[in-house]
Amino acid sequence: MKKNQQNLFLLFFTLCFGQYIIAQHNYGEALQKSILFYEAQQSGELPDWNRINWRNDAGVNDGQDVGLDLTGGWFDAGDHIKFGFPMAFSVTALNWGFLEYKDGYDAVNQTEHFKRNIKWVTDYFIKCHPTKFEFYAQVSKKGQDHSFWMPAEMIDVHPQYGQRESFKLDTSHPGTEVVCETAAALASASIIFKDSDPTYSATLLQHAKDLYEFGETYKGKYTEEGGIPAVGTYSSGGYEDELSWGALWLYKATGDNTYLQKAEANYSEPDYLWSFVWDDKRYGNMVLLAQITGKQNYIDNVERHLQFWVDNGNGVTYSPGGQAHLTQWGSLRHSMNAALTALIYSDNIDSPNKQVYHDFAVDQIKYALGDNPNNRSLVTGFGVNPPTKPHHRGQHSSWTRSESIPEESRHTLWGALMGGPGSPDDVFVENRSDFQANEVACDYNACYQGVLARMVMEFGGTELSNFPQEETAGVEFLNETKINSESGRFTELAIWLNNRSAWPARIPGSLTARYFIDITEGVAAGYTPDDYEITARGNGSATGGLQPWNPENNIYYVEVAIDQNNMPFPGGQGEHRKEIQVRVSVPNNAPENAWDPLNDFSYDGLSNTLIESERVPIYADGVLVWGIEPSASLSVDEFNKSGLVVYPNPSEDVLNLSGNTSVLQNGKIVVSGILGNTIYSRSLTNTIAGRVTINTSDFASGIYFLNVITEEGKRLTSRFIKK
Repeated sequence: MKKNQQNLFLLFFTLCFGQYIIAQHNYGEALQKSILFYEAQQSGELPDWNRINWRNDAGVNDGQDVGLDLTGGWFDAGDHIKFGFPMAFSVTALNWGFLEYKDGYDAVNQTEHFKRNIKWVTDYFIKCHPTKFEFYAQVSKKGQDHSFWMPAEMIDVHPQYGQRESFKLDTSHPGTEVVCETAAALASASIIFKDSDPTYSATLLQHAKDLYEFGETYKGKYTEEGGIPAVGTYSSGGYEDELSWGALWLYKATGDNTYLQKAEANYSEPDYLWSFVWDDKRYGNMVLLAQITGKQNYIDNVERHLQFWVDNGNGVTYSPGGQAHLTQWGSLRHSMNAALTALIYSDNIDSPNKQVYHDFAVDQIKYALGDNPNNRSLVTGFGVNPPTKPHHRGQHSSWTRSESIPEESRHTLWGALMGGPGSPDDVFVENRSDFQANEVACDYNACYQGVLARMVMEFGGTELSNFPQEETAGVEFLNETKINSESGRFTELAIWLNNRSAWPARIPGSLTARYFIDITEGVAAGYTPDDYEITARGNGSATGGLQPWNPENNIYYVEVAIDQNNMPFPGGQGEHRKEIQVRVSVPNNAPENAWDPLNDFSYDGLSNTLIESERVPIYADGVLVWGIEPSASLSVDEFNKSGLVVYPNPSEDVLNLSGNTSVLQNGKIVVSGILGNTIYSRSLTNTIAGRVTINTSDFASGIYFLNVITEEGKRLTSRFIKK
């Protein structure tokens, strides 16, 4: 179906099935964010120019198993494996788009951002190439990494994850496609850096030449002869296309016709029914050869291939909303890759179908950015109603290693192209577990970015100023506390210190919690703070006896600290929190009136059910990171100090509350059970004569807590018994 027929079809679809909005997108912003995505993927000790405040160093031990520094590079997708093959393709594809459409990057001030992100990976490739015929093609593997749904920063921490293994190609274990693709990446990068850093450019070019010679001399598939464990993720389909592809980029970098001859000698005509992707460079080869040589056979090959993409009805399947849908896995990646090759070809070759190919690319990028029946962007952090649940461990930042906890992702992942609809029906369902439609990846963004740069050149666009802003951290540390047991002389607590850190995920140097108590009744009975007994067990200890907080008012605290070898970290259900049990007591021979926890700041709201208790604050490296302290809140006074009286206690059918009229004005009463569940509540409005009556006839027999919450927010608590 030709272009006008496609438009008539879309018009018919719109009239019949609803409207979708055709928007003018800010291609400059989209380009800016597409670059930033790669900074979220950085592995190793992060550079000071990394702009993602929820990321930190990760994979800092890579290469130690072989005595080398193999840190750096990019994590592949939503996981933390460094797959050299698609990583190299991503660099080459990015460089191709940049070299063709650099004016688009310049127009929105993204050139330097682009170059330093490319250099981050080319530096890594140099590390992976310690000798002429050795290349480390992968770090970690599926069996190790994919069982750990956690932030990247935890891969060096989790004891079950283990040392990341480095996988090498050499003369006995060749991987032609990987080393030739890496040669293409380095050769194309050498062109980019030739003027700004000629020394570095020359280094890149020499590595590219050596790698190409390695691949040409010692032939083999990297997942077969090379033994690299990428089968099922990035299995090799052959290496002849990479021999041609690598030679083409070496020709472009050197002008040496020998490389052009090698490229043509290794060129193979494809079946035209796929796209330019990480494992199939034939479609890139034909475009470059048509562009470089002008030979008709290459031009004919490109035309036949692009006709497959634009001829709806005899080629790729089109969705009703206009997506050229090749396959269910990463469908947008394929349409974007085809769009880039269509643009580069139509911009450089005088084809009678030039406009058709151009319009195809424009339609596909607009679809991805929001011109689709769902009226939503399919790029994270961009446009209208963008996806927020990509299959991406770091962006989600689970502390339990669960894809479903928390339900909402904790971070914004800027500028990542989603996999896209699984079928040619425009249906896209956000589902973090559906990696075919919801994963993002370095190679997905590569050609997409080049298309964006071309759109900037044609349609304009602006970058966002002061972007990105640092994310505001959410809750990272908290306590869960419950009463283990209690008597007239002690209270024993279970305190679970949680590490749910994500800005970035980390293990602090120390993690402590404080339980605040009021010892007024003990002092009245003749005891001093030194007379109180503190015992602790579990994953930590009490750091001393009672420590003063507001000694003038008899406010002290018990501090518990996690042992250094038991520190929680956001890496699993059992790893992210650790328990300390602590008992605070008066001497066994003390009278019962020497101990009353109801006036204790931290006791408020506790029961024998574990709850998040802000009144048991938590400190990381000595700094308050969650919860409230008595000095920062209205303390819980003793009930009788307020002038309030509860009677009869025990009660049968009626409980009376009387006393200070000002306290009982416009506040609230809440009665809770021993488990912390609310049994009864009511608002207090213009209480007459300072008295409130509560009907307790329907209350079951047992112990209850009566909470009076004043208009100012002060909470006064008393305990009563229902017969």
